[in-house]
Amino acid sequence: KSSVQTIGEEQVQNPYTELLVLKGHQDIVRFLVQIDDCRFASAGDDGIVFLWNAQTGDKLFELHGHTHKITAIAPFPSSDASEEENHLILTASADRTVIVWDCSSGRQVQKVSCFHSTVKCLTVLQRLNVWLSGGSDLCVWNRKLDLLCKTSHLTDAGITGLVELPKNCVAAAVGKELIIFRLIACNGGSEDWNVLEVKRLVDHQDNILSLVSVNEFTFVTGSHVGELIVWDALDWTKQASECNFWDSSVHPDAQPEIKLSQSPNEASVQHLTSDEECVFAAVGKGIYVYNLQMKRVIACQRTAHDSSVLHIEKIPNRQLISCSEDGSVRIWELREKQQLPAEAVPTGFFNMWGFGRANKQANQAAKKMQENTPVYFLDLVGDLIGHSSAVQMFLYFGELGLATCSADHLIILWKDGERESRLRSLALFQKLAQNGDLQLR
Repeated sequence: KSSVQTIGEEQVQNPYTELLVLKGHQDIVRFLVQIDDCRFASAGDDGIVFLWNAQTGDKLFELHGHTHKITAIAPFPSSDASEEENHLILTASADRTVIVWDCSSGRQVQKVSCFHSTVKCLTVLQRLNVWLSGGSDLCVWNRKLDLLCKTSHLTDAGITGLVELPKNCVAAAVGKELIIFRLIACNGGSEDWNVLEVKRLVDHQDNILSLVSVNEFTFVTGSHVGELIVWDALDWTKQASECNFWDSSVHPDAQPEIKLSQSPNEASVQHLTSDEECVFAAVGKGIYVYNLQMKRVIACQRTAHDSSVLHIEKIPNRQLISCSEDGSVRIWELREKQQLPAEAVPTGFFNMWGFGRANKQANQAAKKMQENTPVYFLDLVGDLIGHSSAVQMFLYFGELGLATCSADHLIILWKDGERESRLRSLALFQKLAQNGDLQLR
């Protein structure tokens, strides 16, 4: 029997009681990117980009230009305040091209075809008015799609993730290494740039799968074997780490760095997100809440889904949304326990100090600190069943609802049923009033 938590048909805290199914893609839909408050783009293995209206579900444009699957997508906001309405997106493909699209017209603005390998990630550095492409090398481009500078060939595996750091730096995930690059604009002119490798961080034991910027001082990375490392974004030193997501017990003799002996997929850190106070990690089938100030896991659901969790986001009202390879989308609420916990939370080595020591004062201080520390848990408040295959990711649109994409080739817009009902009633009353059919007494 599955140990995954279940919820009955009465989901009183789940507003998403209506859904719109958006069809068009012919293969796995892997990416969704928000364009503005009511529009988003979708892309995947069929190489086509669709633009959608998040309110109505209407298909706005169908963008053809790539010949292979799309490997990365990013919004390309204008740096000029006067060009606010000009929404652009960047897409990269296994056909070794990058295309800039105009979301207002659905037209292809420009195409770059000079890559030697597939571009796996795209990052726009708004402040510097440049964008980066990561593959077997790191390339720096201006808005006109001129190549400003690039690194030498890094590895065949290439860059799988990029995160912007202060001081004109970026961190690139290359296998199990993090490489810090600095972008330098030469004094000779605005088009003269250089990209320098500043440092290599080799603290991870396996490939880095996820990166997230917490704030201007901190970023976090997660690896294939369940390591989470908190980094200083200014000097790139390791601030803290957590490697024991897989273990429900606390081992007194455990060392800070532990390589997992279990199946890597069970503890793989697939996705990270943050709200500055906490990092929310999709680890194997579970979701974990890691408090950055306490440097420990404060809440978890080890079996949040039946299969690997692929994407997780924090939304308002202390809620989290997660989606999984099992085809489900689930809503969780982070709540504080009123009493001491009956079961241990896997906090890794951060909770191990004080064990096996003769110093009673240290033990008492640790016990007192534990008693005064609030304990949280994740409560399942919604279960959205609609997709028949792995849900790759989702976008949260506030009152407009939730958009999810899946390996079943579908996009689903999940709507607040009560809100939609009110809007329909209001529209009906307005129409009747206009036609003079409504007699108000």
